[in-house]
Amino acid sequence: MVSTQLQKARDFEAQYGPHIPETERPAFHATPTIGWMNDPNGFSIYQGKCHLFYQYHPYSNEWGPMHWGHLTTEDFIHWERLPAALAPDQPCDAAGCFSGGAVELPDGRQLLMYTGVQRERDEEGFLRDVQTQCVAIGDGLNYEKSSLNPVLDKNDLPQGGSAVDFRDPKVWRSEDGTYYAVIGNRTPDDSGAILLYQSKDGLHWDYIRTLDACHNQYGKMWECPDFFPLDGRQVLLTSPQDMYPIGLEFHAGNNALCLLGDYDGEEFHRQDVQAVDYGLDFYAPQTLLTSDGRRVMIAWMQNWATTGAKPAHCRWFGQMTLPRELFLRDGRLCQRPVRELEACRRQQVLHRNIPVSGEVNLPGVQGRMVDMTVTVRPTGGEEYRWFRIHVAKDGTHDTIIRYRPNESTLKIDRTRSGLPHDIVHTRSFLVRPQGGELKLRIILDRFSVEVFVNDGEQAASSVIYTPQQADAITFEAGGQALIDVEKYDLIV
Repeated sequence: MVSTQLQKARDFEAQYGPHIPETERPAFHATPTIGWMNDPNGFSIYQGKCHLFYQYHPYSNEWGPMHWGHLTTEDFIHWERLPAALAPDQPCDAAGCFSGGAVELPDGRQLLMYTGVQRERDEEGFLRDVQTQCVAIGDGLNYEKSSLNPVLDKNDLPQGGSAVDFRDPKVWRSEDGTYYAVIGNRTPDDSGAILLYQSKDGLHWDYIRTLDACHNQYGKMWECPDFFPLDGRQVLLTSPQDMYPIGLEFHAGNNALCLLGDYDGEEFHRQDVQAVDYGLDFYAPQTLLTSDGRRVMIAWMQNWATTGAKPAHCRWFGQMTLPRELFLRDGRLCQRPVRELEACRRQQVLHRNIPVSGEVNLPGVQGRMVDMTVTVRPTGGEEYRWFRIHVAKDGTHDTIIRYRPNESTLKIDRTRSGLPHDIVHTRSFLVRPQGGELKLRIILDRFSVEVFVNDGEQAASSVIYTPQQADAITFEAGGQALIDVEKYDLIV
């Protein structure tokens, strides 16, 4: 049965969502039907189709009581908007239906597992949010919340675990039919940990162990975990809050971490830690396994510190990254755009061994829906001091991707990208040139730029709000560099 609160949300999005012209949205990045979007939820395959749910407040472009929005896709490029899936309409989730996961049940139904939030007064009389885990089961369109909710609460926490910070279950079903979930929690030392739970039916859950803990080394609370095997290793993804930078590997604030190690079925042995994305806008990644064996990741392409910096009168806010295929190379988590994007390429433009000194335009290289690969290298003589790629450019605006070979640093600069607010506009990170060459694949989709370094070794995602008429792309060098450019228009 559809509750009054859920029906209200569905009626609202059905009435007002169609009035948003598609030209005001990205062409192939997932966006909300209307209103606010943040974390991806329930990113999964169900009945042969990819389902993507998301944190959703339909009634404004500001964060509000959390619903679950709903999208589906068959190719990770074209997204169908479905009616909202969940609304806060039960005592256990009266303050919001927060992030979680989804899994297909043996009987053909789909189980959603999410964090329900309710407010209660503490011993001193102050209101606080208490977080529990809840489930709903449905058919890919409508979902009924279980009478057993909450299926996990404060009584299911390890000693000292916080009921205030207990959230974001990612659920999966193993080959033997056992269900598992990883959930973020705050520990007695006021930092984060990832807890592992198991269930025989998806409804009755037991705490197993703590997979890994922060110990105040990588931020504080660890949110939005994911846990999966990849190329013979085990990956634990999480999004820390309140993180201090460590050189150029991590940035301050809200981050996304890859904890890479081994898993023997009981203990996770962490061996390496790296950033997942090096840009300005990336949080709360979640993955799925495709039918052809690919591990595909998607994330919220936004930064919590900049959610107030948005164009005036926008009727939607928040978008997802382009889904990315994950793989390991040289002990690092690597990522590349899903291969389905290549079917959207049109009008190839090739330029080889082009000398760049000063700023140059190349014939056929422009646009705001673009898949472009640029390889830069020295000429063989004097080393160039810096190299810049300007995208989304006109006389007033541009977004700059700058490389300094003597520092091996890449910098994303959106100072002139359409937002005059006093926010962080630049981010630099270390890259590894290969034989003196740096290869950058740049994906533009109206309101974003995503950069993939050296065939996926690193990625950097940033939102831009530059006017769409700003479509020039230029190249600039301090000294002389040689470049190759392969550019396609993207038609979806």
